[in-house]
Amino acid sequence: MGKPGLDFPGFGVGLVILRDAKVLLYKRVKAPEAGYWNIVGGKVDHMEPAEQAARREAEEETGLKIGRIERIGMTEQIIDTDRQHWISLLYLACDVEGEPQLTEPEKLSDFGWFALTDLPQPLSAFTKAAIAALPAADARILAASGET
Repeated sequence: MGKPGLDFPGFGVGLVILRDAKVLLYKRVKAPEAGYWNIVGGKVDHMEPAEQAARREAEEETGLKIGRIERIGMTEQIIDTDRQHWISLLYLACDVEGEPQLTEPEKLSDFGWFALTDLPQPLSAFTKAAIAALPAADARILAASGET
């Protein structure tokens, strides 16, 4: 059958989590783009709605309770160095409870909250696309996060 992203384009989700005008990023351990800073996200399971997958992946990776989310766009990433191909829906969450944790150390090595004007490097292509989608998001959502 093959592996999504490797043997055929994978379908994924990403969630930009904003709090106090800062975005939560995690450093990847595994391909694609190992060593790069990334928003949370992952693969959509068969018969799982994408919005539900975004919330599930974020909660698994961060330990946060994710409330309301809003779709802000989509991205297609073809990462030649890792021979991976993903098409992902992007979401934004400003309604989160708890403090982030490193719940999957085999996948993610570090995390932090970063101002959109002072992001760590290197940023994954996926994260760059998600950050670029933010201005197109509903102004009410960005205002609620403190970002203007």
